[in-house]
Amino acid sequence: MWKGVITFGMVSIPVRLYVATDSQGISFRQLCAEHLSPIKYKRWCAEGDHEVAYDDIVKGYEVSSDNYVVIEDKDLDNLPLPTAHAIEITEFVERNEINGGLYFKSAYYMEPEEVGKKPYALLKQALEETKKVAVAKIAFRDREHLAALSPLDGHMLMNTLHWPDEIRSVEGIKGVDGNTKVSDRELQMAKTLIESLADSFEPDRYQDNYKEALMQVVEAKVAGQETVAAPEPEAAPRVMDLMEALKASVEAAKKSKPAAAAATKPAKQRARKAS
Repeated sequence: MWKGVITFGMVSIPVRLYVATDSQGISFRQLCAEHLSPIKYKRWCAEGDHEVAYDDIVKGYEVSSDNYVVIEDKDLDNLPLPTAHAIEITEFVERNEINGGLYFKSAYYMEPEEVGKKPYALLKQALEETKKVAVAKIAFRDREHLAALSPLDGHMLMNTLHWPDEIRSVEGIKGVDGNTKVSDRELQMAKTLIESLADSFEPDRYQDNYKEALMQVVEAKVAGQETVAAPEPEAAPRVMDLMEALKASVEAAKKSKPAAAAATKPAKQRARKAS
């Protein structure tokens, strides 16, 4: 989806970018409630009172009220911006300096061109051994992005990042203050619960249950059956004994862990066979 070079210092590495993730959600069609036929939207020109073919649509930037300048694809390709065709590395930082949960956005695999394999391998290995992440800028899809480059399983991964002004302030969001106290016993029990549930992250252990549940509803509707509602969660007591809840959670975690390990064993075995 993008082709250019990584630049750091005097080194240039020609690469290609590929989208690393793929959404697997279920989509719905909008239907007319009376005829159950798909809704169609027409591209309509209000000034000329006629439908417009997709090929006859151009991009326009509004410079004043009802006054536009037309921007063509070649204008975007020839932006006076170095990052339009280059990933400019500006610095190297510790990965934990970037708040991944807040700043990270989309992920892209980076593939070196044939002539760029050696400098690509050099950058990847250098990042691995220094445990650093490269911070860079790149322009595509009608905007310039902040990005982080890091090694991943023999390859290089690029994550686009939010710009600082895109991060909303926590002002007005209630948190905890010095008046909220937890006892040493409660803290120790919480740590015990965390340790009871601690494990290595294996994505194969998880599945999209929403998609599966939705398909059950669809299949029931096709078969003309009644759909089954989700069970209501048990009402929580108004006042919770925190220590009792923690103790019960620890005991439940200890009992469930062997069963969870047994359930994931076949998946691990399949993974080993596949490799």
